[in-house]
Amino acid sequence: MATYKYDLEERLIQFAVNVILISGKIDGGFASQHLSKQLIRSATASALNYGEAQSAESSRDFLHKMKLCLKELRESLVNLKIQKGAALIQDIEKVEVLLKENNELIAIFVSSIRTSTNKNKL
Repeated sequence: MATYKYDLEERLIQFAVNVILISGKIDGGFASQHLSKQLIRSATASALNYGEAQSAESSRDFLHKMKLCLKELRESLVNLKIQKGAALIQDIEKVEVLLKENNELIAIFVSSIRTSTNKNKL
């Protein structure tokens, strides 16, 4: 199980790094700047909150932090879709890779939260 946690943490970190790298290549327009800054905040927050979840003080605290990760990942997904739709990020291939990874991370968190919720009900 430790390997899974490590892999998930690494995926979240790499997702955040890739968002930072792609955001560094945007134009200086108002919308681009606004959305890229918000995207960096939400993408990095998901990784940072996951780090906090690993040292949660209770199962309830763990679940709360995991839900925060999911919230930030969903925000990142909508942001990426907006930027893609408005053609604010020119490298469409990289945007597609980020969208795919973002969706996979969301699915992992939905499943993990569901499992944790069911365990806490017992």
